[in-house]
Amino acid sequence: MEALLAVIILLMIAGSIYTLHARDLLSAVIAYGITGFGLVICFLLLKAPDLAIAQIVVEIITLIIMIAVIRISTREDLTEGATIKVEGVRYVNLRSAVYFVTGLLFVVGFLYFFVKSTLNLDPFGVHSARMAQVYLEQGVELTGSANLVAGVLFDFRAYDTLGEATILITAVVGILTVLRLKGRK
Repeated sequence: MEALLAVIILLMIAGSIYTLHARDLLSAVIAYGITGFGLVICFLLLKAPDLAIAQIVVEIITLIIMIAVIRISTREDLTEGATIKVEGVRYVNLRSAVYFVTGLLFVVGFLYFFVKSTLNLDPFGVHSARMAQVYLEQGVELTGSANLVAGVLFDFRAYDTLGEATILITAVVGILTVLRLKGRK
C-alpha cells in the first residue's frame, strides 16, 4: 500500500507543478484536478471513505464551477488547431496528440489506482472498526456528553472532522481566489 501511496503522491506533485507552469488557465485548472482526485485515492487507500466522499464531491463541484467560469469568461479561441493543413494534406498536430495521450494515460492511471484502492476497502456491512463496540458501551462515560454522536464526533474522531472541515474550507478559498483573480483582469 505504501508503494501505491508513493506513486499517487508523485502524480499529485507532478500535477501541481504542471499547474504552476501551464500556459492557459483551463489547463491549469484541469491539472489541478489531478491533485484533488489523487487525494481521493489516498483517502481510500488509508481507509477513510468518509473523507474520500467529501473530497470527491468538493473536487467535482469545484472543477465544474471553475471550468464553467473560465469557459464563459474566455472569449478567445485557440489559434492552434488539432490538425495542420500543409499543401492540401491534413496532418495531426503533434502537440495536441501528445496532450491527448498524456491526459488519457493520467485518466487510465487514476482509474486503475481508484479501482485498486476501492477493492482494498472492507465489504459493505462488514465492520473492521474495533472501536465501534467501545463507543457504544462506554461512549457516554468517556466523553461526558449526553449526545453520543456529538461525543464521538468531537472527542474520538476530532481529527477526522478537522480533515473534512479543512477540505471544505480549502475548496471555498480556492474558488474565491480564482474568481477574485479573474474579476480583477
